[in-house]
Amino acid sequence: MAHPYMPSSAEKDKATMIAATGIVDIEELFEQIPPDHYAKRPINLPPGLRSEVAVHRHLTDLLRKNRSCAENLNFLGAGYWQHYVPAVCDEIAGRSEFLTSVWGTPSSDHGRNQAWFEFASQLGALVDLEFVGLPVYSWGAAAAFGLRMATRITGRSTVLVAGPADPERLGVIRTYCAGEDGEDAISVSVIPVDPATGRADVHAISQQLSPDVAAVYVETPNYLGQIETGLAELARLARANGSETVVGVDPISLGVLVPPARLGADIVVGTTQPLGIHLNAGGGVGGFIATRDEERYASQYPTLQVSICDTLTPGERAFGMTLFHQSSYGSREQGNDWTGNSVYLWTVVNAVYMALLGPAGFRELGDTILAGSHYAAEKLSRIPGVTVLWPDGFFKEFVLRFDDGYSVADINAALLAKNIFGGKDLTADFPELGNSALYCVTEMHAAADIDTLAAALTEVLA
Repeated sequence: MAHPYMPSSAEKDKATMIAATGIVDIEELFEQIPPDHYAKRPINLPPGLRSEVAVHRHLTDLLRKNRSCAENLNFLGAGYWQHYVPAVCDEIAGRSEFLTSVWGTPSSDHGRNQAWFEFASQLGALVDLEFVGLPVYSWGAAAAFGLRMATRITGRSTVLVAGPADPERLGVIRTYCAGEDGEDAISVSVIPVDPATGRADVHAISQQLSPDVAAVYVETPNYLGQIETGLAELARLARANGSETVVGVDPISLGVLVPPARLGADIVVGTTQPLGIHLNAGGGVGGFIATRDEERYASQYPTLQVSICDTLTPGERAFGMTLFHQSSYGSREQGNDWTGNSVYLWTVVNAVYMALLGPAGFRELGDTILAGSHYAAEKLSRIPGVTVLWPDGFFKEFVLRFDDGYSVADINAALLAKNIFGGKDLTADFPELGNSALYCVTEMHAAADIDTLAAALTEVLA
């Protein structure tokens, strides 16, 4: 059956394509698939939808089953956070100059290169580093690329990841560090979190430093929300060992926290999602890599770089790509790394967002988040059966432990019935923390929202 709303689905179109490729049957296109990879039983699919109207209705019905943060009070975070997106971010990103231009030729640049340059400049000012690449797919991808950069710089093949580690980002790091034969081309060693502080165990990491360690990776604020107070010491120890220090950071925190570069970080990575990007299901949300403007780092970037320079016309400047040859765009599989999907439209959003806030705005936003999250932790700690682990020194996220026998899954189900998304269940990934969940509070939460959560949790645990 032909689907008129799907291109090239009519039999006549198929016959034309078969003739053009010189095959007799479409199955010839799949002959490289081993027989044991085919399903052995029929796939129980519903009848085909015969019209675009039916497809639209079907997809709308499926989407209505979702529960969104717009319709529920949300305290989920864990690396993907609900921040306010100013309307102008969507307005600028939706302009035809950015939304429809295909990058790659000078004729496609209708302000795109300047927007990319502004993104790199502003993010560099935020993290206090001079050299910033265009974003990769995610924070996990940026961390993995940063660690691979460190192995190329040092010629070593082991990286240490300081706990607590985001299981998803750790999975991406391990994937990027794996060799073609399934073995680790780069050995990834995870150092467990210090249970007394919820922070990286600097002493345990120092014991693992060896001549083969290329880099130490640590995040601040870390996955459990704690600010890593031992970062400067960790960076000093790594440098003494000839290792690079790769630090992951939530850029929103830098309005109130010292940039990691000032504490000794060599390569700083992180997410761009808090900088004006909506929560969405699927697709990259952006990860950045930043370093000092030194050749030893610049020559190892896998990403695209945008530069600005004077032209032959006095007073005129132009933008252009630099170090293009060392990326997979310029050299394909011979590049430093294969960066894959691009998220370059988000750089326009990020640049608009950072320009809107400015230094004072980032500081005010950080203060607001600190005040709100600490108010929430203090309020929730008064509920019988609830303990806030590590109640001091966190930003935006904190860990709640429930001591009265209710599982986090049951608590979250009860909260969902009240139109509240509870915290991220940590029991599977961090069983040593007990019956715990990671709660997130941003500028989106008013004091009344936190009071609503406290009342709901009190009722659920009663």
